Amino acid sequence: MAAEERNLVEILEEHNVIDIAKYINYVSAPQAGAVATFSGTTRDTFDGKPVVELRYEAYVPMAIRCINDICSSARASWSLISIAVAHRLGPVSVGETSIFIAISSVHRADALDACKFVIDEIKASVPIWKKEVYANGEVWKENSEFLERRSELGNAGLQEGGTHAERKSCCGAKVKVEGELKFLERRSELGNAGLQEGGTCCSRKVKVEAQEEGVAVGLR
Repeated sequence: MAAEERNLVEILEEHNVIDIAKYINYVSAPQAGAVATFSGTTRDTFDGKPVVELRYEAYVPMAIRCINDICSSARASWSLISIAVAHRLGPVSVGETSIFIAISSVHRADALDACKFVIDEIKASVPIWKKEVYANGEVWKENSEFLERRSELGNAGLQEGGTHAERKSCCGAKVKVEGELKFLERRSELGNAGLQEGGTCCSRKVKVEAQEEGVAVGLR
């Protein structure tokens, strides 16, 4: 059955633009009555501040594994034909696409619902980090989906008698200190309660960047 699944997941290296037509063509099929897409682009302002560009970093092997897990979860919930996901790394200028998702299905509701699920899960759990660059500075940004997921997992852990320190994720944490990028993997399984609530293996991602004036911690 797994051999019948058509998933294309690509993390594009710096300065490689996303070929949208390529991914739409990949998911297109004679039996597909719908192709739903999502294109995430760099906007020019955030909270009134002009944005110059976004910059993305990732732990690529784990990011690909996590996205494939998300695709499998989507297939378990909706009847899908093909899924394609592409994410850029490096600088992404205003108006350019940083992530593109295309999903095909027989009926539009499946493709539309699955497309929203996939982008929300990627933002919440995949080890890809975003920095917003302004004319007068830059900052690592937390996704709202990640903050919500962290809160949900933390509450579940406390209700089960655990602590935040005891909660583990197979996707681990990425730590950046004095310019050196390291990835710390922790491969313990999620508890049954977490899986029953629809969680993925990629439930936590952390970035720490040392700066001249101190250490800034960003949760993506």
